[in-house]
Amino acid sequence: MEPAPQTRHPVEPLHVRKIYRLQQIRQLAPDIYVLRFDRNGMNFRAGQHITLGIPGNNQVREYSIYSTEKDPALEVLIREVDNGLVSKQLRKLIPGELLEVDGPFGYFTIPEQHLHKKFLFIGTGTGIAPFHSITGTYPNLNYAILHGVRYTRDACERHHFPRNKYLLCASRDTEGDFHGRVTDYLIQMTLDIDTKVYLCGNCDMIYEVYDLLTSRGFPSGNIKTEVYF
Repeated sequence: MEPAPQTRHPVEPLHVRKIYRLQQIRQLAPDIYVLRFDRNGMNFRAGQHITLGIPGNNQVREYSIYSTEKDPALEVLIREVDNGLVSKQLRKLIPGELLEVDGPFGYFTIPEQHLHKKFLFIGTGTGIAPFHSITGTYPNLNYAILHGVRYTRDACERHHFPRNKYLLCASRDTEGDFHGRVTDYLIQMTLDIDTKVYLCGNCDMIYEVYDLLTSRGFPSGNIKTEVYF
């Protein structure tokens, strides 16, 4: 029986969170933005996530850290969801207002002994966020990225990644590098079984990629997952 993807655990509402000050909101697309706020000395590992909300409101959500380990501020990449309470509330804040932050959490990180390995990062939508942090923190990492979006316009700030290491899969237009889903492209790839594969995005993508790789004999121990909801 295949293992379930690693998911984030629900946040305890009464967990003590710390206050941070918003510096900037950077709008990248009509429904995608970056929240930048004081770091307050937080130490984290690239690939980890935090919980984020507004003081006095028990509604919090988990977001992967978008910034690198050495950046002076913290950033998260957020998609404003139609029925999402927190994503809409955060979008209405103005610089200087306060946030409640807890963390960092998670193990979607690269062990130091693996830094010399070859990596394939596969992310859908804002699931690209931890890879933005990881590749910025480790610029000499040997990696390739498959980024899946519906429309090319949703591939925000892709200039962060070297052109020869980033491939955009757009399922609903032909302006990306590949027309189709990341799983469609992956079928065509020849993958070294020693490659470390990191998956971040919706659950359907993660299960489909996991099944595709393991059915070809790819070792499950080389696959690490993070589910976005």
